[in-house]
Amino acid sequence: MLDNYFPVLLFALVGLAVGVVPMLAGGLLAPHRPDSEKLSAYECGFDAFGDARMKFDVRYYLVAILFILFDLEIAFLFPWAVVLKEIGFFGYFAMVVFLGILVVGFVYEWMKGALEWE
Repeated sequence: MLDNYFPVLLFALVGLAVGVVPMLAGGLLAPHRPDSEKLSAYECGFDAFGDARMKFDVRYYLVAILFILFDLEIAFLFPWAVVLKEIGFFGYFAMVVFLGILVVGFVYEWMKGALEWE
């Protein structure tokens, strides 16, 4: 039973190592010479302006939620692709219906202008 989860555990450990090891190596090996110019706020090539607590447009949140929604739905394709031979035509047809609904939703939000940024 645990043999089935070993690749997932190995993938998680390698991903964690790829993220953590360079940060630790940079913290230990890089020179640490703070400077007021280095520590100043910097934004798009010029000094930051305005308040950091300003209100965002609701379209930002809408696009973020739509991205998360479609990203999570696409994540269902990976387990489906792994067991495609075992589930046969019924599983294939079920995923085609799922993807069809996903495409219809995507086209609907595109036509409504939910992805337009002014």
